Amino acid sequence: MKQSEPIGIELAKRKVITEDDIQRALEYQKNFPHKKLGDIIYILKLCDPQILIDAIGDILGENAILLTSEDIEINITDYISLDIAKRYKAIPFSKSTGKIKVCFADTSDDRAIEKIKLLLLNRGLIMEKYITFESDIDKILAQFDGSVADKINPNTDITELLDTIIKTAMEKRASDIHIEPLEDRVRVRYRIDGTLITAVTIDKEKQQQLIGRLKAISNMHEEKQESQDGRIISYPAYNIRVSSQKNIYGEKFVLRLLKKNSTIRKIYDLGFPEDEKLVNESFNKRNCVTIIAAPTGEGKTTTLYSIINYLNRPEVNITTIEDPVEIRIPGLNQIEIDSKISFSDSLRTVLRQDPNIILVGEIRDKETAEIAMQAGQTGHYVLSTLHTIDSIGVITRLRKLGLSNYDMSETLATAVSQRLVRRVCPHCAKKRNFTKKEINIMTEIANKYGVKLDFTGKKTYAIKGCEKCNYTGYYDRIGIFEVLIIDEKIKKLISQNAPSEEIRQEALNGEYKPLVIDGINKVLSGITTLDELNDKLAIY
Repeated sequence: MKQSEPIGIELAKRKVITEDDIQRALEYQKNFPHKKLGDIIYILKLCDPQILIDAIGDILGENAILLTSEDIEINITDYISLDIAKRYKAIPFSKSTGKIKVCFADTSDDRAIEKIKLLLLNRGLIMEKYITFESDIDKILAQFDGSVADKINPNTDITELLDTIIKTAMEKRASDIHIEPLEDRVRVRYRIDGTLITAVTIDKEKQQQLIGRLKAISNMHEEKQESQDGRIISYPAYNIRVSSQKNIYGEKFVLRLLKKNSTIRKIYDLGFPEDEKLVNESFNKRNCVTIIAAPTGEGKTTTLYSIINYLNRPEVNITTIEDPVEIRIPGLNQIEIDSKISFSDSLRTVLRQDPNIILVGEIRDKETAEIAMQAGQTGHYVLSTLHTIDSIGVITRLRKLGLSNYDMSETLATAVSQRLVRRVCPHCAKKRNFTKKEINIMTEIANKYGVKLDFTGKKTYAIKGCEKCNYTGYYDRIGIFEVLIIDEKIKKLISQNAPSEEIRQEALNGEYKPLVIDGINKVLSGITTLDELNDKLAIY
């Protein structure tokens, strides 16, 4: 890079813009601090776009282009997935023998550059780097969004428009709908397989009508603009939870789509290691507590349901305490808590109902944790969840909640941690050999944990993207797991208040293997990719 002074000063020196222009751009940047000054000058039309981009390219020592749709001579998703293009603000636009030109919004983002460079190198192409304006890249990539929801016509009646947005989200397997007021429009995005994808943008003047209709069907106060929660019950197959939050451009809404009669998947179908002995050791318990741990949105509740389904028999009394009840399971006593009753209050009552197994949706406080442990000590099997990054972190988290080491060492039996990674799309992914770099990364990690890998005959996939996977290159998700069995040695360390690293080392001396090992096994099996695993766990 040739730039040595702030780009605004460099542009002023070249008389591309004036000092007054710089001040206007800096004022704008106060409200949009994430935008670069060059992009702001372009947005505000303070000078000729072609002169501006040429000057920026010269200042940075980069090839520059004022990119338009007409400049794109190739199919973008033949070379990188739409997901990757959006994430790294990059567009391949021209290809010649052995070379491909790629335009970036930020050529200083080394991670993005290396990521795209490696993807294209795997296809036998040498990348030539160009720079352009971020808003032009966004505009071009937005043209692909119609593939997600081409049934949505933003110009229809508001009632029909909102109904179509919701029904299309259901068809596209979305877990959430985000309706977001922006400066000049309303953006609608779907979360599909964990990734947000733009479905449609709506004219700003329709914002209040859309919000009014949404509040009406969600049973919300239409006059209020503070945070609210509501529900939509007009779609027979779904419970839809609605949350609103005011932002600087209006009120944002998130709709969580919950199927009423979802099929409960078997534990192995979720991605849990196909080891019946491990499943029995982990979950077929009495007089103890099992915790499923992961950050928000990583499938903890789905795993809990799967375990409960595995344990459900006519001779067993199972009671669940949930917020909310997401799936109704025949033969279970399911309790839904609300603002007037807490998990701990419900748990006290449930203990008088003669249960064998109790599912507590989440341990949120010391009181719930203590009652859960007491239930485990008095003949019950308790399953619950915690928000931690791994299974060893369960012990640390329970300590921070104020639980005694004695209660944990006596009652905690299993801690399972998990993440959800995306599966490669079976419709468009193409097999390829692992690169030397990928083999070295996985081998180094495996060696660290005493695991031997066999790459004989193993292939991975080049991610492309197609209409079926919404041009992401991935379709559906699967869990990666780690299981910590609290054996006598670990119980002793917990009771002695040993630090988490000492507990981790003792666990590694036994059968425990961290999340990344199960993830690598799924990469070698062709279920997911090393890039996806890295995006989830940041392993390199």
